[in-house]
Amino acid sequence: MSMANTIPDLNPANASAQWQRFCQLLWHHEPLGLWLDVSRMALSQQQLEDLQEPFQRAFAAMEALEQGAIANLDEQRQVGHYWLRNAALAPDREVAAQISSELRRIQEFAAQVLTGSLTLPSGQAFSDVLWIGIGGSGLGPVLIVRALQENQQGLPFHFLDNVDPDGMSRLFDRLADRLPTTLVVVVSKSGGTPEPHIGMVQARARLEQLGGNWSRQAVAITMAGSKLDQEAEAEDWLERFDLFDWVGGRTSITSAVGLLPAALAGIDAEAFLHGAALMDSATRGKELLANPAALMAAAWYGAGDGVGRRDMVILPYRDRLELFSRYLQQLVMESLGKRLDRQGNVVHQGIAVYGNKGSTDQHAYVQQLRDGVDNFFATFIEVLEDPTDILELENSLPGDFLDGFLQGTRAALSEGGRQSITISLRKFDATALGALVALFERAVGFYAELIDINAYHQPGVEAGKQAAAEILDLQKQLEALLQDGKGRSVEQISQELGASTSPEVVFFILRHLSGNARGLQATGNWADPLSLLFQKI
Repeated sequence: MSMANTIPDLNPANASAQWQRFCQLLWHHEPLGLWLDVSRMALSQQQLEDLQEPFQRAFAAMEALEQGAIANLDEQRQVGHYWLRNAALAPDREVAAQISSELRRIQEFAAQVLTGSLTLPSGQAFSDVLWIGIGGSGLGPVLIVRALQENQQGLPFHFLDNVDPDGMSRLFDRLADRLPTTLVVVVSKSGGTPEPHIGMVQARARLEQLGGNWSRQAVAITMAGSKLDQEAEAEDWLERFDLFDWVGGRTSITSAVGLLPAALAGIDAEAFLHGAALMDSATRGKELLANPAALMAAAWYGAGDGVGRRDMVILPYRDRLELFSRYLQQLVMESLGKRLDRQGNVVHQGIAVYGNKGSTDQHAYVQQLRDGVDNFFATFIEVLEDPTDILELENSLPGDFLDGFLQGTRAALSEGGRQSITISLRKFDATALGALVALFERAVGFYAELIDINAYHQPGVEAGKQAAAEILDLQKQLEALLQDGKGRSVEQISQELGASTSPEVVFFILRHLSGNARGLQATGNWADPLSLLFQKI
């Protein structure tokens, strides 16, 4: 894969040149059974040569990151998710020992739960797992369990990853009388994130109403010394696992956040880590064409002119990877979606991610991908090995059709001048998923270096959290104001709460309160907000 021989430009109409391009750009890793093909991306020989120097800087930055450089300047912390799959890379022996210890504790705990040697006070075995987490603390576990858990393997999982009261109600109804025998895992790095805390208190109240024993059923995954950790220690929860300060939410899947659900679901957590470690090793090389994450980042950069002009459409042709696009949305968009670059310039960077699965997409939005706005590049993911229990009936095998649909869609997009990447896996298992996750993690890191933004902080997310807290505080002030029973208009309420209070925000709060049994009466015409009067009754 040397650039000694000129790489032909992208030209699907010239089969011979395209074949040569495919052979020169194809990357393969035999132990992982993984191929990466970027030949259908508009990467030219000149672009690859121009990127040589920027990539040397990116390789150096990634090496510094792995050696323990401060990467998240906002929080003055390291970013060490790579150490989780190879503890020997950790910057000191204490961290390495802690990583190995946590992995061992996770495996021992899960084994005790699954074998029934760790039971409820009644002697009953645990029947289910209720997982409470938001963002990466929810997306990672959902991906691992949905992608890898086999039928009749491990414990059934239920996820509380939102503060939607209807969603909570439906989840508790599904669990019903199994909640008192359910293992509840609460994940919150800081211990102060509102969403998991709200989910926790709701689950605890429902569990205790049904006669459950919270402290003998609850497990915390959090930073040592956090508010949640202190609560779990004081109440003697069943177990506490450490979520290291140097692990960000969107890269936490190879920490306890992903390994505990894997182990409780009967999934080979060590194979998952092994796949990530093999890919990490493959993506440390400093030759652009021999490094799959660098190749992928270069393809992204070329497709979007370095400013994210094209969206990333994820098209996995396996049901097990249906949620992979959701997982990548956080990994890619939270990492790359930044207003400022490292020099303080306003750049509004980012790559939007969406997707579903093949061949469902043949009947959904591929029509627009083929003939509509050319504002994307597709990433196909295929698995070669099919299950052996699916029979050949009516002279057809479903796997053959699935492969045909993938190749047909890829060809149709190319004929329409649309760009695509193809990732091929010999088989799909825990090792393969670990490799996929690590591949995209490293590609995101490289791409961030090319566009000079910090991939490891999230000021926009923090701003959203702060704004939400201010709204909730305003609601409390509003409800206190209305306690006197006087009728007031939206504008009167806004003025009494303070000159800077937005009437629109006040209207939204009042409308929500009026839609629920909160003792608030609204008179007037809802289509004319100026006519409305609100009072406490």
